[in-house]
Amino acid sequence: MKKAIIIDDENRTRDLIAKMINSFGLDIEAIPAGESVETGIKAIEEHNPDIVFLDIKMPDGTGFDLLKAIPNKNFEVIFITAHEEFAIKAIKFSALDYILKPVDPEELKAAVIHAMETLGSKKEESQFDALHLNIQPNQKRRLVLKTQESVHIVELDHIIRCEADRNYTSFYLTEGKKILVSKTLKDYETLLSAHNFLRVQQSHLINLDFVARYDKGNGGSVVMKDGSEVPLSPAKRDLFFKILENLL
Repeated sequence: MKKAIIIDDENRTRDLIAKMINSFGLDIEAIPAGESVETGIKAIEEHNPDIVFLDIKMPDGTGFDLLKAIPNKNFEVIFITAHEEFAIKAIKFSALDYILKPVDPEELKAAVIHAMETLGSKKEESQFDALHLNIQPNQKRRLVLKTQESVHIVELDHIIRCEADRNYTSFYLTEGKKILVSKTLKDYETLLSAHNFLRVQQSHLINLDFVARYDKGNGGSVVMKDGSEVPLSPAKRDLFFKILENLL
């Protein structure tokens, strides 16, 4: 049987999450195990868990501090957080999982099942390095892109555009590199829209820093600096030109 531990500074939250997980009938035992960074580290060393539910704010530091102190992270991490927008975005940029307080049983169950499905896959320290950078307010964000073969850490100013392919998204990067990931374009639009990216058509999200010109032919298209052409939806035309004017 797999093992999960819950590290949270609220006794009630630890006990509640453990009871919920143990009631799901999954092949996993949940243990309420720590309330701080210090006791959390000891709990990980003692229990050798498969999944760690980790509070962000604790009396002696943060869940991020705890992760930084663990040299070999041979477990899945699911953060427990209130509606802390900056922390949630850092977690999403780093391709890690989280649940919100108050904890919804269905969301918790889905998170546990997803974590159990990915157990055994190699944990990349670079992913946690990206998380550490993404939680620093003055650092440039790094986007973690996970494929079946690799974990890629990508700086936002290396992304030219993204293109939807059903439930997949292709990232076109500088130097001609392409990365295909199994997440929807909508997921990345939500993350990247505050970083100078614009969804110009249903299947296309572009980095406005890489726009070369706009061509009026064929209904209108945006030509990127790598020579690729992206259709511009009539519904997005006014917004595109308004943003472009502000950039000039």
